[in-house]
Amino acid sequence: MKTFMLMAGGTGGHLFPAMALAQELVRRGHRVELMTDHRVESYGSDFPAAQIHIVPSATPSLRNPIKFVTAGFTILRGIAVAFGMLRANRPDCVIGFGGYPTFPPFMAANLLGIPGILHEQNAVMGRANRALGRFADILALSFGDTKFADRLGLEKVITGNPVRDRVRAVASTPYPELTEIGPIRFVIFGGSQGAKALSDVVPAAIGNLPEALRHRVQIVQQCRADDLDRVTESYRQAKVNVELATFFSDLPERISRSHLVIGRSGASTIAELTVLGRPAILVPLPGALDADQKNNALVMENAGAGWVAEQATLSPQSLGTRLTTLLSDPSTLIKAAAAARSLGQPRAVEKLADIAEMLSGRNLEVDTRS
Repeated sequence: MKTFMLMAGGTGGHLFPAMALAQELVRRGHRVELMTDHRVESYGSDFPAAQIHIVPSATPSLRNPIKFVTAGFTILRGIAVAFGMLRANRPDCVIGFGGYPTFPPFMAANLLGIPGILHEQNAVMGRANRALGRFADILALSFGDTKFADRLGLEKVITGNPVRDRVRAVASTPYPELTEIGPIRFVIFGGSQGAKALSDVVPAAIGNLPEALRHRVQIVQQCRADDLDRVTESYRQAKVNVELATFFSDLPERISRSHLVIGRSGASTIAELTVLGRPAILVPLPGALDADQKNNALVMENAGAGWVAEQATLSPQSLGTRLTTLLSDPSTLIKAAAAARSLGQPRAVEKLADIAEMLSGRNLEVDTRS
C-alpha cells in the first residue's frame, strides 16, 4: 500500500476529478489524503480520503498591490503548513488538480523531493498549473490540444478528465428514444456555483416554444436559492413540467435520462457529458481571462456534439429559436449524442492511477530521509 496526497482547489471542477482518482486508488488498496481549501465543505463528505487537510492559500491580484503582497504572505504560510504536513505524512506521490489552493502544497512537495503529477482539466492550462509546471514530473492532459502546455518542457500524457464512479455507473445508458410525440427531457445547470443567466433566459425561452413542443418538455433545473421563486413562477405561467432544486446529488443519472443539456462548459461538465454521450447547448462563463470554458465548449461544437451560445448574445428569443429548430428534427440531437460519446474518455481515471503508481516508485529521496 502506498500513500497518495491529492491537491485541488475547493470547487467541483477541481475536486470531482480528484474524487474520481481517489476512488480508483482506494479500490487498488492505497491510502489517499487530500489537501485543499475551506470550500471543500460543500463536497468533502463524499470524498474518499483518510484525511482532509486545509491549507492556507490565496489568489494573487496584480491589479491591487496590497492584495498581491497579502496573498504572497498567505501563500508562504501555506507552503510552510503544507511542508510540515507532508514531512509528517510522507506520501509516495502527489497529484495536483489545479486552482491556487494547489500551489502551496505542491511547492512544499517539491521542496521535499516528492514526485508530482499535475492534471489539467481544461483546454487552456490554468494559471496555477502553468506556474507549477516547472516543478512537476508529469503533466496529465484532458485534451490533446491544450493551450500553453507546449511551453512546459516536461513529460506529457493525455489521460482525459477522470469522472466520478457515479458517472461511470450510468455511462452505458443508451440515448433515450426521441419520438415526434413523446416527452423531451432537458437538464439545465450552471456548474457548482449555479448560473443566474440560465435562470434569466431558459424559462422564458421554453415559454416561447410552440405549444405542441412546450407541452412535451420535462425540465430538471439547478437554480441558485435566490432564483428559485421567480424561476418557479416562470415555468408555472408557461405550464411546463419542471423540477427545481439548488443541488441535485443524482445529476449524472438525470443527465443520462435527458435528451439535451443546457449549461456551462466547465471541464467536469464536458467530461461527464462526453462519457454519458449527451448533446448540449453550452453557455461559457463570460469574463474568464483565458476563456477556458469557451475553449472547452468549442471542442464539443467542432465535433458536432454541442452548440456554443455566448452569454452576451443569449436571449429568450435566440435560445427559443434554436431549441425549436433542434426539437423539430430529432435526428440532429441523436447524431450529436453519438458525437458526444465519441469524445468520451471513460477510462481516464485508470490511466491517471497507472501513472501515479508508476511515479510513486521514483520516490527515493523522501523515503531515505529520517
